[in-house]
Amino acid sequence: MTVAAGIGYALLALGPSLSLFVSVISKKPFLILTVLSSTLLWLTSLIVLSALWRGFLPLKSTSWWPYGLLIFTSVAFQEGLRVFVWKGYMRLEDILNTFADKVSKPRLYLTDKMQIALAGGLGHGVAHAVFFCLSLLTPAFGPATFFVDRCSQIPFFLVSAIIALAFVTIHTFSMVIAFSGYAEGNKVDQFFVPVVHLVAGMVTLINFASGGCVIGIPLLYFIAILTLIHCGRMVWRRLIGNGRTQGNL
Repeated sequence: MTVAAGIGYALLALGPSLSLFVSVISKKPFLILTVLSSTLLWLTSLIVLSALWRGFLPLKSTSWWPYGLLIFTSVAFQEGLRVFVWKGYMRLEDILNTFADKVSKPRLYLTDKMQIALAGGLGHGVAHAVFFCLSLLTPAFGPATFFVDRCSQIPFFLVSAIIALAFVTIHTFSMVIAFSGYAEGNKVDQFFVPVVHLVAGMVTLINFASGGCVIGIPLLYFIAILTLIHCGRMVWRRLIGNGRTQGNL
């Protein structure tokens, strides 16, 4: 039974990502490479962050602010990295368009660019789930489960999987929003992503309170749904404005 539970936790955290990968990403080799590269990049960034904070952990303070500082610096580091990822993508886009010109093929359509951003965001989300959820699931395959006093209503592994799914959703579609914001010079989209990332991270601090997961998890999913809605509206606006919905990757 615990093996089934462990597999269920993993599928809860990454099942929607797997569906997205199979239905969209797997059809185009370039997008598969983008997902793999993005996952490796963001995993590396999380490992670097953990190494930087290793000297200060475990935090012995009972106050929330040291954890808030940890989350703030981590979000700032990752959002700074996102800007460098965008600049690297722009160079890649120039290379792809130049190659398309040489072989007399169409340049990248808007949908191609959005799919690349989606693949990059999926890699970010998968890296987060692997680092913060899948790496913790080994004991879940054992003879019992595990509860924590501050959230005794739900098994710890289930809480981790539920939170991981929310962050996978936020990271996946935030990348689409961010890339669109950078491309259009849209300040709202540019600031939306880091603000949502920071707020989502800070919301997890509610879990330190007794029974906090009952409040923190719904709030986190409210943020994930807000991200989805904003991304959907942005994509619709750009596709209607651009008028091109064909892809050539």
